[in-house]
Amino acid sequence: MRIGAHVDPAAPLEEATARGAEAVQFFLTDPQGYKSPKPREDAEALRASEVDVYIHAPYIVNVASPNNRIRIPSRKLLVAHAKAAAELGAKGLIVHGGHVGKGADLAAGFDNWRKAFEYAENDGGLPLPILIENTAGGDNACARRFDDLARLWDAVGSFGAGFCLDTCHAYAGGEDLVGIVDRVKAITGRIDLIHANDSKGGFDSGQDRHDNLGSGKIDPDLIVAAIRAAGAPAVVETPGGAEGQTADIALLRERTGR
Repeated sequence: MRIGAHVDPAAPLEEATARGAEAVQFFLTDPQGYKSPKPREDAEALRASEVDVYIHAPYIVNVASPNNRIRIPSRKLLVAHAKAAAELGAKGLIVHGGHVGKGADLAAGFDNWRKAFEYAENDGGLPLPILIENTAGGDNACARRFDDLARLWDAVGSFGAGFCLDTCHAYAGGEDLVGIVDRVKAITGRIDLIHANDSKGGFDSGQDRHDNLGSGKIDPDLIVAAIRAAGAPAVVETPGGAEGQTADIALLRERTGR
């Protein structure tokens, strides 16, 4: 049960040291752009480090979209980031569940997710786990409500998809954190990573606004309980730089007995 933080990509191992983190998560490119990742000079150091590495795909990736101009580049970007992440020895590539937009058929989004995995298989396969993350909002989102998540898993579960549980997204998305691990595992069979975030927005607000643990609307004990129940590594994506995240990591370690 390793605990870490989402950090600036320039020097992730230095950022890990500054926070006493056992894991780091970072972007390989602009999270709002379609650029493919370039080789990193620190690739060997990242592979050799005892710090676990997770890569977050750009926010712009939306393989569920019915819009060809979004969906097709998203598929290509997903594969490119998966290959680049594997070169760094990453444990997984986190990808938001995506959405189909207002008025569109959500079933098409699930089918597009299936096609994204098929596309990857035809391109030589995915070299590391794809961890689909639940989202706080979005028009016709594929992974906000857990009844929709179940439909998504019917489409992608057979491809070995993993799951990343974001506590802020769940709370702001309208899912009770009490007993959440059991409910997720009943759908996915697994939780590979937890994004341990408090929420500035209220319950079911649809607001993706992270806060430091104990500073937002979520009882920190509920986040701790989810980490314990899942037995999965946790990454804080909270504000405040090294100081704020160090305090969040310390809180999680103290309350989980880590």
